[in-house]
Amino acid sequence: MSTSIKLTVELGERSYPIIIGAGLLQAPGQLVPYIHGSQVLVVSNETIAPYYLELLTNALVGCQVDTLILPDGEKYKNLDTLNLIFDCLLEKRHNRTTTLIALGGGVVGDMVGFAAACYQRGVNFIQIPTTLLAQVDSSVGGKTAVNHPKGKNMIGAFYQPQCVLADTSTLATLPVREYCAGLAEVVKYGVIADVDFFNWLEENIDALLARDPDTLAIAIKRSCENKAKIVSQDEREGGVRAILNFGHTFGHAIETAQFYCDWLHGEAVSAGMVMAAELSRLLGWISSEDKQRIEQLLIKCRLPIWAPKTINGETFMELMSVDKKVLDGSLRLVLLKSLGQAVVTSDFDAKCLAQLLSDKE
Repeated sequence: MSTSIKLTVELGERSYPIIIGAGLLQAPGQLVPYIHGSQVLVVSNETIAPYYLELLTNALVGCQVDTLILPDGEKYKNLDTLNLIFDCLLEKRHNRTTTLIALGGGVVGDMVGFAAACYQRGVNFIQIPTTLLAQVDSSVGGKTAVNHPKGKNMIGAFYQPQCVLADTSTLATLPVREYCAGLAEVVKYGVIADVDFFNWLEENIDALLARDPDTLAIAIKRSCENKAKIVSQDEREGGVRAILNFGHTFGHAIETAQFYCDWLHGEAVSAGMVMAAELSRLLGWISSEDKQRIEQLLIKCRLPIWAPKTINGETFMELMSVDKKVLDGSLRLVLLKSLGQAVVTSDFDAKCLAQLLSDKE
């Protein structure tokens, strides 16, 4: 096992570590301090479980270990699937000292975190993200939720894990499309808050696409550092944390319009980031050159850079109007004042937004 990297999300008594490294699932001692009772429920999905579930459960000696395997896919991230977790916890008589472990990507992590927030009014949980997107984004920060047919992540809670264990070895089995979807969130950190990281990504994208271990470790570490810093300042998204949603208002509209079936989350976010960057350009806030740099980097990541033409401007506006960033009837968007500086604002020219949505048709 290679040397691990340990970061901390600083949230006072709710602070927790992010442990990053190759082969961490081979070192179960890393998990022991974060399992507080004798009961553990490991929740995974049909894709990930055959690779890693037995490895993990064999390591959890001395505990009552139960397992639950969920169907795989964003379309299953709903209340019906969430209930399967509660059913299992109740059938196996788990008490309030139990620990839930999410072994999988963002869908599993979001649902297990939400179940942990609700079961007996809150039990411990651990994130073991196995996709790039989950390792750099969704497993960190305590956002948990399920989708509703009318809106993505509209039912959920802020609930922090005990720890995040990101075993980079799991990325070796990740399909190319899933891996590239995760790169969208990596690029996002450079665009919104870390221009030096963006420059580094432009220079190292080929090595990142080749999954070079050293390059990948740097990208994951830098992404987690950026997110941990922002979450530590604003745990419940009352201010600066909202910049992490850059591209997501447009992206969530794409996912909802497609009933969470056609595009992966990272693909929708990629297109959403280009739309947000283009709106920033139309407003005169960023240059055409900066917008093109964002676009070109996402193209190199093999990601879509525009929404499907089947979603018209009226549908976009309708879906964005139920976004969580709508406040007192005003649509707030995360836009760019410059490359590396994002802002959350409702103070933009609506005509420019209308032009953007018209142009996409």
